[in-house]
Amino acid sequence: MSRRALIARPRLIEQLTHAGPLPRLVLVSAPAGAGKTTLLTQWLSLDADPGSRVAWLSLDEADNDLSRFLSDLVGAVKVGVSPAVDDLESLLESGGEPPVDALLTALVNELDEVDGSTVLALDDYHVIDEVRVHHAVGFLLDNLPPRATVAITTRADPPLPLPRLRARGELVELRAADLRFTLGEAEMFLNQVMGLDLDPGQLMSLETRTEGWAAGLQLAGLSLRGRDQTDDFVAAFTGSHRFVLDYLVEEVLDRQPADTQRFLLDTAVLDRMTGPLCDALTGASDGRTMLERLNRSNLFVVALDDRSEWYRYHHLFADALRARLAAEHPERFRSLHRSASRWYARHGLLEDAIAHANAGGDPDAAADLVEQALPEARRLRRDRLLTEWLRMLPDDVIRQRPALSIQRAWMSLIAGDLDGVEGRLRDAEHALAVPAGGRVAPAGDDAVRTLPAWIAIYRASVAQARGDAVATSAYARAALDLAGPDDHFARGGAAGFLGLSAWAEGEVEVAVDTFTQAIASLDAAGNVADALGGTVVLADMWLTRGSPATARRLYEQALATAQNRRGVPLSTAGDLHIGLADVLREHGELEAARTHLAAGRALGEAASVPENRHRWHLARAGLLRALGDLDAAVTDLDEAQAAYVPGFFPDVRPVPALIARLQIARGQLGAAWDWADRGQVGATADLGYLTEFDRLTLARLLIAQNRADGSAPAAPDEVIGLLERVLAEARRHGRGGSVVDAQLLLALAYDARGARELALTWLDRALTAAVPAGYARLFLDEGAPMQVLLRAAGSRPGPGRLAGEVLRAGAAVTSPAPAVAAGADALSERELEVLRLLATPLSGPEISRQLFMTINTFRTHTRHIFTKLNVQTRRAALARAAELDLL
Repeated sequence: MSRRALIARPRLIEQLTHAGPLPRLVLVSAPAGAGKTTLLTQWLSLDADPGSRVAWLSLDEADNDLSRFLSDLVGAVKVGVSPAVDDLESLLESGGEPPVDALLTALVNELDEVDGSTVLALDDYHVIDEVRVHHAVGFLLDNLPPRATVAITTRADPPLPLPRLRARGELVELRAADLRFTLGEAEMFLNQVMGLDLDPGQLMSLETRTEGWAAGLQLAGLSLRGRDQTDDFVAAFTGSHRFVLDYLVEEVLDRQPADTQRFLLDTAVLDRMTGPLCDALTGASDGRTMLERLNRSNLFVVALDDRSEWYRYHHLFADALRARLAAEHPERFRSLHRSASRWYARHGLLEDAIAHANAGGDPDAAADLVEQALPEARRLRRDRLLTEWLRMLPDDVIRQRPALSIQRAWMSLIAGDLDGVEGRLRDAEHALAVPAGGRVAPAGDDAVRTLPAWIAIYRASVAQARGDAVATSAYARAALDLAGPDDHFARGGAAGFLGLSAWAEGEVEVAVDTFTQAIASLDAAGNVADALGGTVVLADMWLTRGSPATARRLYEQALATAQNRRGVPLSTAGDLHIGLADVLREHGELEAARTHLAAGRALGEAASVPENRHRWHLARAGLLRALGDLDAAVTDLDEAQAAYVPGFFPDVRPVPALIARLQIARGQLGAAWDWADRGQVGATADLGYLTEFDRLTLARLLIAQNRADGSAPAAPDEVIGLLERVLAEARRHGRGGSVVDAQLLLALAYDARGARELALTWLDRALTAAVPAGYARLFLDEGAPMQVLLRAAGSRPGPGRLAGEVLRAGAAVTSPAPAVAAGADALSERELEVLRLLATPLSGPEISRQLFMTINTFRTHTRHIFTKLNVQTRRAALARAAELDLL
């Protein structure tokens, strides 16, 4: 791994190689320059295990971006461990926020299928301060297969579960005291590697005064080269290592040739270097040659790849160079950053270009670059990155640029600061009317032309968030008037808010038609992520319209697009899986619903918009209710209530009403009446679409109360009158879902009166509309009274067939499940064989060979096992199998 001469340190290597079974974590934690990377390199170069593989990742500040870290990690695994990581790369290339849990789970499973041992080496981990990166590494530590380990070098202990690993004997750690050079090692380093000729007294003095600190010894050795008065230098070499470092860096730098000094200072502003980039800063043409020379001279240059193209300076050395540059040539310091920014911009690396423009004190250039990057960042929904860019720009610069002012308005909107949006939109209008510097924006005429439309769209957003459907519609129509026929993105946004406005008003047929047009426009604009996200809303509209089957088709088509179309960001894939799971539950396909719920969970929050993150709990609560576990369903509804964030979508199924429905099913009528009292939900109040779900919930409560009081056959006239009014209103506006719901409740209400024939008539009407459209659980969740009616209907000609279909969907559920997970009975004999071998140290290929199956067949069995046990990794599968006594 390294071409340099290294000091043999068998006492340290022995601690790593004789530590027993491969630990989960090897931690080398010591101050800067202690020789951490060198030691790790030696250990991994021993090749004690011919089948061992190493994925080496040298970290830098840029790896605090989770996407960058994951991309670098996958790249390291591809080079060092296995080239078969195409699925991982496709997850990363899809853009947007990465699906962290899904990607890491796939990585763990890939490592599990590699023959031999694997080490993931993370060098310079102390540069990481991003919590999400720490969580990702913690996930790896928790789920590594038995023959894989993580090795970390760091200056400070990372926020990882070290005490737990230490207590379990799964951590091998080396500290500063361990890495301190002995006198013999110092003699070997200074005299043999550095080529000096120091006597034992001089060696002892330097070893004592540096306290065996490797970097101090190296700096001392560099300063001693070519020096005649060795004794004087050694005698003057005193003080703590921090002051020694300051002194020696100056000594090393000052003793370099003039051209090397210039190169070092001119390139000090770079976090990473390649020859052409260095040339852009120095004005010379020998950047690659200089970097290779510095590397060969051990002058604090670290290679970042195996092709000798990209390098970085040792962090301390870079800090020292930058401090001198800033102190002695402050204007040069800024101009170098600006030169770096221009180079990165020319090569299309806008993120680096923006960072250097900002460091160079050129906010106008940074703003120009942000405007250039804005369309692509918006298309890929990189909201976090856009927020960071805008926060670093001065407010007066943003206010002069309409595109950035509008984006800043969006930041206020998603942060819930509705009052702050209008001021930013007015800034944009002023900047459009009175361009600063004689121009509007560098992003091009097309981008400028659509800005007035986007101002109207964001005003529609605010109106929708405030519940003002009239204003939402007015602003959305204004946006359509302002957008040109080919401005597909703006037209999609405007049509989307027209559809939302119609939905909030209960005009569901108009809403479906308009929102379908919006999605088509977004797709035509290339904003596939937004189009896929819109599918979740459109499917909900179709559910309101009374067609779960259409909603299912939309979800399945959208997921196929997300999975098969390269370059599609996965920022909404979780929402699609969750929505499909809920539709499958309604169809009665509970196992398929379970699978999609698990997929949505695995993709994590990055694959869901904030406004939808409560929906996973709603979907699981529905599934748990179908499985008969009402207590667990209540817990999930409480979680949904806590996670709910009001936003742009009409709240057509309020969580408190869903909780009340579950309370009714559990016989907790007092708690349900408390809900009705708090929400002032009454049978005689004026009807409106956004209260329709509440009214249908109240009807269930009145029917249940009538049964509990034993007042039948007295007519529950109040509930019948309420349901007839809801039914008439829902029919008038095409809300087929409410039509079916009201009809089945009328059947229950008349049955409670004792009017069985009238009840069956209403049930026949409900079944005739509902079953072909994909409904089943809507009937089954009503419990025993509906079961009685369905069986009675099943004996009748005509609709009896439909009642039978619903009853058969319910018969598939034989017993409640304490969790959305399968047990021992769900696994086939072959899957049990695979599971038991997963509990051994064998790798995936070794298991497949032992069972005489292909690796693809093994992977299929493994996926089925994980799905049935509701887990994502081998380690979790084994833990669950132990709970179920399957091993």
